[in-house]
Amino acid sequence: MNETLLSKINMDKITPMMQQYIEQKTKWKDCILFFRLGDFYEMFFDDAITASRELELALTGRDCGLDEKAPMCGLPYHAADSYISKLVSRGYKVAICEQVEDPSVAKGIVRREVIRVVTPGTITDLAGLDEKSNNYIACVFKISTFYGLAFSDITTGTLDATMLVLGNTQAKLIDELAKRNPSEIICNEAFSKSAAFKTVEQRMNLLISIRPDACFFKENFLKLYPEYEPENNIWIHAVGALIGYIQETQTTSVTHLNNIKVYSIEEFMILDIVARKNLELIETMRDKTKKGSLLWTIDKTHTAMGGRLLKRWVEQPLIHESDILYRLDAVAETKDKFIKRQEMKEALSGISDIERLAGKISLHSINARDLISLRNSLKKLPNLKITINDLTSPLWMDLYQRFDLLNDIHDLIENSIVEEPPISVKEGGIIKSGFNEQVDMLKSAFSDGKKWLMDYEASEREKTGIKNLKVKYTNNFGFLVEVSNSNVNSVPDYFIRRQTLVNCERFITEELTKMEETILGAEQKSVQLEYEVFGQIRETINMSISRLFDVSNVLSTIDAITSLSEVSDRENYCKPTVDSSDCLEIVEGRHPVVEKVLGQGIFVPNSTSMDQSLNRILLITGPNMAGKSTYMRQVAQIVLLAQIGCFVPADSAHIGIVDKIFTRVGASDDLASGQSTFMIEMNEVANILTNATSRSLLILDEIGRGTSTYDGLSIAWAVMEYIASKEHLGCRTLFATHYHELTDLEETLEGLKNYHVEVDEVDGDIVFLHKISAGGCDDSYGIDVAKLAGVPSKVVLRAKEILGILEKDRMKDKLRIKKSLKIMEGQVDIFTSSIALRNTDGIIDELKLIDVQKMTPLESMNLLYDLSNRAKSIKTK
Repeated sequence: MNETLLSKINMDKITPMMQQYIEQKTKWKDCILFFRLGDFYEMFFDDAITASRELELALTGRDCGLDEKAPMCGLPYHAADSYISKLVSRGYKVAICEQVEDPSVAKGIVRREVIRVVTPGTITDLAGLDEKSNNYIACVFKISTFYGLAFSDITTGTLDATMLVLGNTQAKLIDELAKRNPSEIICNEAFSKSAAFKTVEQRMNLLISIRPDACFFKENFLKLYPEYEPENNIWIHAVGALIGYIQETQTTSVTHLNNIKVYSIEEFMILDIVARKNLELIETMRDKTKKGSLLWTIDKTHTAMGGRLLKRWVEQPLIHESDILYRLDAVAETKDKFIKRQEMKEALSGISDIERLAGKISLHSINARDLISLRNSLKKLPNLKITINDLTSPLWMDLYQRFDLLNDIHDLIENSIVEEPPISVKEGGIIKSGFNEQVDMLKSAFSDGKKWLMDYEASEREKTGIKNLKVKYTNNFGFLVEVSNSNVNSVPDYFIRRQTLVNCERFITEELTKMEETILGAEQKSVQLEYEVFGQIRETINMSISRLFDVSNVLSTIDAITSLSEVSDRENYCKPTVDSSDCLEIVEGRHPVVEKVLGQGIFVPNSTSMDQSLNRILLITGPNMAGKSTYMRQVAQIVLLAQIGCFVPADSAHIGIVDKIFTRVGASDDLASGQSTFMIEMNEVANILTNATSRSLLILDEIGRGTSTYDGLSIAWAVMEYIASKEHLGCRTLFATHYHELTDLEETLEGLKNYHVEVDEVDGDIVFLHKISAGGCDDSYGIDVAKLAGVPSKVVLRAKEILGILEKDRMKDKLRIKKSLKIMEGQVDIFTSSIALRNTDGIIDELKLIDVQKMTPLESMNLLYDLSNRAKSIKTK
């Protein structure tokens, strides 16, 4: 219902129930209100129309005192979770409005209140979440050009914070949000008016809520975390607003979010949104699925916790040598211990998501079955701890020292909860006999009462001689004696008639009524007491919640390290040397994803040798489909694997630590923002040249292809010079191009080396060898590729004719470029500094470039005539 309609409703005319609904809806205008009526959640007005459409529910109407019936739809309360998850996944907020008063003691209509609001970032139903991904809610606080950021996954107790105050903070913000991929963002009004806000709206499909500025006051943070002394750090405004929002939606305090991890984005390798997409770290570009990504290749984890941690490692590669070696040595120790790994995998199998179970305990949403699942998981810990006892690398030893078996929590659950409890914690039947004396007494009274009823039924049959006499219970009349019509004349005087049915009569007796109070009273008290005892058990465990989170971290680390060891062994990866040098030496490297898809032994390996001196830039030429892009991505993924602490697909590798990886691989028109392919390409190039450092790794494919040939060549040439210059960047770069004129830069730019993809010609057809070799390539084989693609032969033949004409002009253009172009300041121009080349008017250079075997007799004569005239001209000068 929209706000205007709400304000127009005359509250005096509508029913008391609808008045209560309107009062709650007014408080939660931006939510779909699930209003509890008996065994159903009902929705009204616009909420009903929306829910019926999104959930495919029947839309009806309800008379509520207005001129027209209010639109209404509903669903059973016990099936609500799946419907809520569906709404939330589509970006809606759902407010759960429950009865908060016992109907038996309520005066008038039962009081109802919203007990929880479910949003995309605060959903706690695990069935609606990806078990191997964190579900982050983010808060963005903008002031001037600075940003405070906070991220939380309330199901795992995660609370991270950072601030962006230097450099291009807007670009860093977009990259950080892309890395975390939150399902919901809250922000202040200043951010909502920024260009970054529009970018987030366009690029990310998520719910964004703008919160009042008062939510971001520093005092909000200090009330929540009085022990912190954060000075004037911008992140405190984001944390305070985020926790306030979470507490508002959960309608309770969130004590498990008390460990704030403050970090700097420079602590990890920086991968911008483009690099993450192009390198397909988490999902593929084509269909956005995990299968086919780098994570899919290396994820052999056995627990949800381990899967989430490994994903974070891939998203945040390390940049400090000691941290990388700490993890790498642990992987190395277990890689060659097959039996040890099998024991670990067996011990990890069957362990539930302890991290998220701990979150449910803190949020009071855990049930008895969850606790049994937790107990079963804790039961496996002693064996796992024994398994890692003899491992000696620093990381493994640290894990062993931190490994808390949580025996007290295991024993508490073991002694208190029945083996197969019901789902609901409000229906009784969850507390074991012997755990609570009072519960046992009430259960005994109820059990004894049921036995008394059986004995009473048998006694009355014998007294009255009515063999089919039965004692039954109804909600309206309580316990009754039922007698068939054929035996009504045999009932004694102390039977008091209460109900007449078609085939029988029902009676009460004074003795039965008196016992009814005892039996039903015991059952109700037992159910209520069991719920209270369960709450005490939950709170006892909650007091040790930090221990549960610590153990979940130990288990997830064991799982992630074991996964990297498993893939390293299974796929025949090697341990890389990782240090702070500028060396990037990969011998017979392989693309981890492509190799897995093809199978071992099929992928063609390639070596790479780079540094920041004589091998800064590898200029790679060759036809499309020959493997240039695969090779370049392969190098980047090998570097990334090494810096997360994993072995790499190569015979050997020496990785000088990279601080950032940038890619410029391909683009498509961005219709939403009105940007062309070329504009997107130039934006990405600008971002790379502005933010890369000498320690970065650049993957550049076809710079300048989105515009005219000369424009594109000019841009590619200038970009190459800028990157090659140590005064500007001087970083390690893989640069693929079809502009063969650039291969001449090997003679000009220090640190540039030409490479090409080998192609073989067999019976007039080309064969891609997928092998990278030294030296440039003068042919793009574009027409041959067109032939392979099935372009009609007449078109192919005509293209070859045209190519012959154009290549003749291209040769002249190439010479003109050499003669007239000045190199970027700081570079040596061998074309203009050589006396010999100047005196021969470039004839020697042109002769070097001629491929006589590819020239027709007529072309040879024309070229010879041209060179002869130019030589005569030199003599006459």
